[in-house]
Amino acid sequence: MKYVFFDIECACVFKHVAKICAFGYVVADESFAVLKREEILLNPKGKFHLTDRKGKQGLVLPYEYEDFKRYPAFPAVYAQLKELLEGEDTLVFGHATLNDVNYLNLETKRYKLPSFRFSYHDTQFLYMNCENAFGRQCGLQTMAEELGVEFTPHRAVDDAYATMRVCEALCKREGTSAQGLIEKYAVTAGRISKYRITQPDSAPRREYERIREENREKRAKAHEEFFRFVNKHMHRRKQGGSLEGKIFCFAKEIEDDNAVSKKLVEAIFASGGRYTSHPAECNVYIGRTQEGVRCNNAITAGAAFVPLDTITNALEKL
Repeated sequence: MKYVFFDIECACVFKHVAKICAFGYVVADESFAVLKREEILLNPKGKFHLTDRKGKQGLVLPYEYEDFKRYPAFPAVYAQLKELLEGEDTLVFGHATLNDVNYLNLETKRYKLPSFRFSYHDTQFLYMNCENAFGRQCGLQTMAEELGVEFTPHRAVDDAYATMRVCEALCKREGTSAQGLIEKYAVTAGRISKYRITQPDSAPRREYERIREENREKRAKAHEEFFRFVNKHMHRRKQGGSLEGKIFCFAKEIEDDNAVSKKLVEAIFASGGRYTSHPAECNVYIGRTQEGVRCNNAITAGAAFVPLDTITNALEKL
């Protein structure tokens, strides 16, 4: 079996357009010995539009843009890429591979070429499985640094080579081969066929999603229960108490902790205070830490921040 690691750079990427200007790849054996590495430069047949999502300066490619006009367009290397990626006894890898597979898909549609048809794996996704950290998407450079791999970013063939070395380092750390890594975490490959793309998946990711959904439902129920409690007890608020004129708002995690939030609201109402779920309307914001958008909105509107521990102690003395 051989491994193909690839990376793509584009002159521009929009929703339905991805004009490829560089395709870099490394072919290796199962011991990660390099059999071939190559950078294929292409004429994207269009202008370069390299900005980030905010419209600011984005990726800077290590090429002279005018040089791309001397290279062939995507159709000229299409057959070579199909042979490379669709070869028998081949495992295809990339980093955040779904993006690059989508670029290939868009270019085949652009030039009215038959769809690619191959399965692929993603070193980023394999890393997430190894770390059991599906809420964190590490960039290639971050992963390389954590695994002790050095590389020069954003030259396609160097990114492909770094992806291979990251995969190799991950396998060494886990004490297995690439195929063993895939089997260990029950990873199913992503797939492109007939212009349709599926993503890699795994048993640990599905378990993560199951637990996350359970927690989301628990938080939603706790949130609903808290506001039923607030609405039910609001009219019992003491008039002229020591907290008269004070309007409180809690951090979300406190609202959803019914054992704490109900007790606090009950004490606030008993002393004449009020409660709002809108941070911009409060003059006292309670949180465990002075962080987050909700907290910033309250403070910007003029609210005082009070740590949960402090307000709990104060209310207990009332």
